Amino acid sequence: MWTSGRMSNAKSWLGLGMSLYFWGLMDLTTPVLSGTPTPPGRLEAFLSDKPQPHPRTKRSWVWNQFFVLEEYTGTDPLYVGKLHSDMDRGDGSIKYILSGEGAGVVFTIDDTTGDIHAIQRLDREERAQYTLRAQALDRRTGRPMEPESEFIIKIQDINDNEPKFLDGPYVATVPEMSPVGTSVIQVTATDADDPTYGNSARVVYSVLQGQPYFSVDSKTGVIRTALTNMDREAKEYYEVIIQAKDMGGQLGGLAGTTTVNITLSDVNDNPPRFPQKHYQMSVLESAPVSSTVGRVFAKDLDEGINAEMKYTIVDGDGADAFDINTDPNFQVGIITVKKPLSFERKKSYTLKVEGANPHLEMRFLNLGPFQDTTTVHISVEDVDEPPVFDPGFYFVEVPEDVAIGTTIQIISAKDPDVTNNSIRYSIDRSSDPGRFFYVDITTGALMTARPLDREEFSWHNITVLAMEMNNPSQVGSVPVTVKVLDVNDNAPEFPRFYEAFVCENAKAGQLIQTVSAVDQDDPRNGQHFYYSLAPEAANNPNFTVRDNQDNTARILTRRSGFRQQEQSVFYLPILISDGGPPVLSSTGTLTIQVCGCDDEGHVLSCSPEAYMLPVSLSRGALIAILACVFVLLVLVLLILSLRRHRKQPYILDDEENVHENIVRYDDEGGGEEDTEAFDIAAMWNPREAQAAGAPRTRQDMLPEIESLSRRVPQTRAGSSAVHSYVLAKLYEADTDLWAPPFDSLQTYMFEGDGSLAGSLSSLQSATSDSEQSFDFLTDWGPRFRKLAELYGAPEGPAPLW
Repeated sequence: MWTSGRMSNAKSWLGLGMSLYFWGLMDLTTPVLSGTPTPPGRLEAFLSDKPQPHPRTKRSWVWNQFFVLEEYTGTDPLYVGKLHSDMDRGDGSIKYILSGEGAGVVFTIDDTTGDIHAIQRLDREERAQYTLRAQALDRRTGRPMEPESEFIIKIQDINDNEPKFLDGPYVATVPEMSPVGTSVIQVTATDADDPTYGNSARVVYSVLQGQPYFSVDSKTGVIRTALTNMDREAKEYYEVIIQAKDMGGQLGGLAGTTTVNITLSDVNDNPPRFPQKHYQMSVLESAPVSSTVGRVFAKDLDEGINAEMKYTIVDGDGADAFDINTDPNFQVGIITVKKPLSFERKKSYTLKVEGANPHLEMRFLNLGPFQDTTTVHISVEDVDEPPVFDPGFYFVEVPEDVAIGTTIQIISAKDPDVTNNSIRYSIDRSSDPGRFFYVDITTGALMTARPLDREEFSWHNITVLAMEMNNPSQVGSVPVTVKVLDVNDNAPEFPRFYEAFVCENAKAGQLIQTVSAVDQDDPRNGQHFYYSLAPEAANNPNFTVRDNQDNTARILTRRSGFRQQEQSVFYLPILISDGGPPVLSSTGTLTIQVCGCDDEGHVLSCSPEAYMLPVSLSRGALIAILACVFVLLVLVLLILSLRRHRKQPYILDDEENVHENIVRYDDEGGGEEDTEAFDIAAMWNPREAQAAGAPRTRQDMLPEIESLSRRVPQTRAGSSAVHSYVLAKLYEADTDLWAPPFDSLQTYMFEGDGSLAGSLSSLQSATSDSEQSFDFLTDWGPRFRKLAELYGAPEGPAPLW
């Protein structure tokens, strides 16, 4: 390596020698840069390329390329070359000027001698060449002595850049068990040096780490497998280090490295295996269909798609009772119930389960079958099962005008156990908050308990419960959907208040209004309305109605010449009828105002002359009027309050507590005629009657529904007629706000006739000389027992009727 001084001297001598060489060839090597002749004179560019093979037109400028090495580290400016004109006599009369890329910043020129120097460190990788322009001027006059022209300074490369892997580190995958020479990935190193100059950019690849498993092509950088039978289950990850060295790998070259992380991908080379050959499981007979019984697992050393399993039942007496599915997340076989089980029918099952790989590779079939089998024993455990409904869903259609107490459906359930316990029915009140329905406790007859209105509720979704008598905790349920069918029980009517106007100058037959109607009913064939004048206005001389046959009607004038002074408002009654059956109708009133209009029919005024009070009222008069109105309102309220108290039943003592379910007799009783004073349903089953008959519109009591778990008598006689009567009476009691609470208080207004015992009054007993006979109690005992047997009264002491 030269020092900066020696290099500068050597380049000066080299430039001088080349200048002398080209001085003699100047006339032969001058290229034509312009079509116009130039004055005599020549400028030399040193370090020129090879001379032209044929003579050209003489010119003073000769431009070729200059060359300068990059990365000069000397302290003195680096000599590049020399410019010289043959018109230069060496007396300093010629001034050389340099312009263009880098002029004055990277390159400078001695304006007297024409020497060019580089004053900055040059880097070919930043810029490979510079284009500059030179000009020779007369120093005294500034006149150009030579035409300005361009020349190029090229930066020569040295090996100052090591190879680099711009895309590293690399990640690659290759299947396990791949044969030798299988391509894994190609790595590429780039060298910033000039690839056209020497070996500075010629890269050679080699493996520094990763042998003997992998190799690399020294020229292309392709990494390949170097060993066979690389097993992912033994070793999955490999870290390979690749080196790239320039100068063709020769000593002194620069090198760079990168890391390649290679993963062996899985192939299906391992068959599945069950760790257990026998599984023991149990399931309750009440387990629902699709519920899980247990899990089996076949282990596979592979992963991903190659470890996927498919489980099937291949044999056994439980193939029709159980099913098996594969969990895709954990690759386990889930055994589920396929159909309802019964301990009484079959107590155990045996299954033969197979686990197999669905994805196979032909080249590994010689490793053996890719499936395995195991045996599963399932025991069915006995449980007390709730009642079962047959069918499991009820759909009932009921007209909305059905009578209260009508049986609309018979609900049936049975105990699936061997004991076959008795069943009692009830309605889940949360599904029927309006208490529209009632179910017979023993027969399951579903009846209406309140009037149905399709326009209010067109669907009812209720739940009927069935309870075992011997085990109240076993309760079954069934959904019952009741569709309320429409009947024509609503008359059509105007959807809004209709108000029209007629001009005083209206002509006969003029349209003043088009009306339509609405009907809350929904007939299957659609609504069809008929319009006409009401009977009391059939011969109306002023207006008429024309039915449009499209559920609308037109109102027309029958005469002309209306006058506000004569009559400012007309009320036209219109009869609207529907298509039935039965045909229902209503009368709507159309208010027609007489208005003053212009000739085009535009309303000018519809109000008659306002009535003017003769004298304006003072503030005191207004206050007096309001005070009178207030006094009248107070009197009305007092009168209404007195009338309400008169309608109340006999007043009870304030000290008595009416919440203790007391039956009070204000007089002696009336024997059998007093049976109307109590509820027959309470004799059948007080709990059910109370639950079904609890009023919804009253706020004076909130009866609690007793639990179905309490024992209910199993014997009962009666008919649906009695049910209908009782339910109708319950509904009347619910809707009568003046009646006493249904199950808490009864007041008897008179004794009644027909009592076998005569009077029981204590007052009469005190005044009578004879002893009172109580033998009637003995006579009535058998009657009470007969009633208890007939209506299913609960066992225990006879009630006080």
